[in-house]
Amino acid sequence: MKLRTLGRHAREGTRNLGRNGWMTFASISAVAVMLFVVGVFLLLIMNVNHVASGIEDDVEIKVYIELTTTEEQEAELLTEIEKIPNVETITYVDKEEGLNQLIDSLDESGQVFESIREENPLNNSYVVRATTPQLTDQIASKIESLDFVERVNYGRDYVERLFKVTDFIRTVGLILVVGMMFTAMFLIANTIKLTIVARKREIQIMKLVGATNSFIRWPFFIEGILLGVLGALIPIFIIGFGYSYFFTNWGSQIEIMLFSLVPVFPYMWQIAGLLIVIGAFIGVWGSMMSVRKFLKV
Repeated sequence: MKLRTLGRHAREGTRNLGRNGWMTFASISAVAVMLFVVGVFLLLIMNVNHVASGIEDDVEIKVYIELTTTEEQEAELLTEIEKIPNVETITYVDKEEGLNQLIDSLDESGQVFESIREENPLNNSYVVRATTPQLTDQIASKIESLDFVERVNYGRDYVERLFKVTDFIRTVGLILVVGMMFTAMFLIANTIKLTIVARKREIQIMKLVGATNSFIRWPFFIEGILLGVLGALIPIFIIGFGYSYFFTNWGSQIEIMLFSLVPVFPYMWQIAGLLIVIGAFIGVWGSMMSVRKFLKV
């Protein structure tokens, strides 16, 4: 396509926005509301994943070795654990080190356990990490069945709840995003349909003098892209300034109380780029639906 022709299509697509003032406003508003919801959920999911990743990094399997186990048997157990697929690291913790960790974890109150150092009742143990946290339960079940293992601990209930919460947030976010996308596409399709109906006679004349279908359709595609992109810019600015303000004023307090938030950049650039792409896609899709259904030339 020649640059001059493309410029003509761009001018026509831009003019179409002004010809359907209220429908254009409604379409841009629908896209803006939808993408605002998308952006908020993206930020929420990013922060949930950030927190989950930090917790997942701490997910480990504590394998307590039977008290009567010899060094040779401990080595045999180590070999068996190493054979299990998807085991990333194995760390040996003897009972003296385990006692030190217990005392350190309890701060000043942990000093009461100094009295049992002479007759340390704790077990030697292996600390096992999976290649991915989701495989922790599977690996723990296999380790439990091995000889010389007294018990296995990895916070099963806590890990399962963590994965359920993140999956729930992703599912709800996806449902809302899909619903809002269909609403926005419907409004954009109606806006472009009005433009086609209003210019039906002009389009018929263009067809009679030899204009191709693609020549006629291009302005509507550009109009759809503009509707989608303009609708994306509004939530980008609102979410960008809003999250920046929230992060600056409340981020450090939330980090002290609960967890750390993801930084504003580069995450806002990623969200902005994604919202613009989604907005443009919705605009083009809405245009295609209208042109295919209503452009009878």
